[in-house]
Amino acid sequence: MTEGEKTRLIAWSNELRAVHGRLREALRVTQAAAKVGESTEPPARELLLFCHGFCTALTGHHEGEDRELFPAIAAAHPELGPTLRKLEQDHSMIAHLIAALRAATERGLPPEKLEGHLEGIAAIMESHFRYEERELLTVLETLALDADPSDVLGPL
Repeated sequence: MTEGEKTRLIAWSNELRAVHGRLREALRVTQAAAKVGESTEPPARELLLFCHGFCTALTGHHEGEDRELFPAIAAAHPELGPTLRKLEQDHSMIAHLIAALRAATERGLPPEKLEGHLEGIAAIMESHFRYEERELLTVLETLALDADPSDVLGPL
């Protein structure tokens, strides 16, 4: 294996860490916007934009994993089937939480209600990311997947 091939293989684990970092930051910015917007009703336009951007980014990340990454891992490591199913279940749960946040944002609920939605997403998302990183980073360091990172991990 050449050094370039090894770098590309290890890059998948680096890509996942980087995407998770960007999503964590997007959530922090969105939560900060909810706090700043406490005096306005309906929520400030910035909060609507942050919520929409964060929700779109997180959804795109999970859809890319379900569509591209998890099938590649399952093919190379069938023993990880139960782990991948749990991660997919997390994706489904997070999608429901995101749908509820979007609906709350569109209805113009007060910021403290939106903060509650964001806190719920934050708790599940962080637990999910830690589990995913613990279970998959080593696998990603050896995964031979020739694909565009934005297709696999979302357009971030």
